[in-house]
Amino acid sequence: MSDIAAKPGIRVLVVEDDPVAADAHALYAGRVAGFTVVGVAHSRAAAVRVLDRVPVDLILLDLYLPDGHGLQLLRALRAAGHAADVIAVTSARDLAIVREGVSLGVVQYVLKPFTFATLRDRLARYAEFRASAGEASGQDEVDRALATLRAPQPAALPKGLSGPTLEAVTRSLRAAADGLTAAEAGTAVGISRITARRYLEHLVTAGRAARAPQYGQIGRPELQYRWLGEAERTPRAY
Repeated sequence: MSDIAAKPGIRVLVVEDDPVAADAHALYAGRVAGFTVVGVAHSRAAAVRVLDRVPVDLILLDLYLPDGHGLQLLRALRAAGHAADVIAVTSARDLAIVREGVSLGVVQYVLKPFTFATLRDRLARYAEFRASAGEASGQDEVDRALATLRAPQPAALPKGLSGPTLEAVTRSLRAAADGLTAAEAGTAVGISRITARRYLEHLVTAGRAARAPQYGQIGRPELQYRWLGEAERTPRAY
């Protein structure tokens, strides 16, 4: 057995076509206690090659790969007898795909973009579920085990911020190719400029957006907020 295969912990394979994102996901997973990244693959074919030579317990699987859909890869792996669990790391929001993934053994979905804290929470819950052993005493214990895996708690927002409004501000910012000022974001979402700025500053703090002064107008320059693509982000410590 290779030194990589012999490493302790839950062995993780990252399958992601974007090299920058793949490195970030591998770095994130490697930071979580109890997890060891044993390989990174940028395509279906490369993933199969890794799985054929290295034992893998968990696959962090992007669904959009250059040589086919991630679920096609998963279907082929199941047919070949590979039993590794899968956490889908994807921008796919089609619930039909979610249902199909569950039927093929996808145990969690992490929607892009996400922070280290989000992935850490999912991996910790997966590890707790995986550690369950023995015979359940009854239905309640089975339900608790499944709830550990299926019902992650949303990350707490700063006081005064709401999830639905944050989603609305995020959608508006992502749709604005040239970015938005707080006033423009407020108009787009239907909230005040001051409130919009609080949400935009939260996105900056979370590493999802950047801000820069906008010059060329009379008076003080306004701050222009811009959504950061995944390749522009750097892993953050939490």
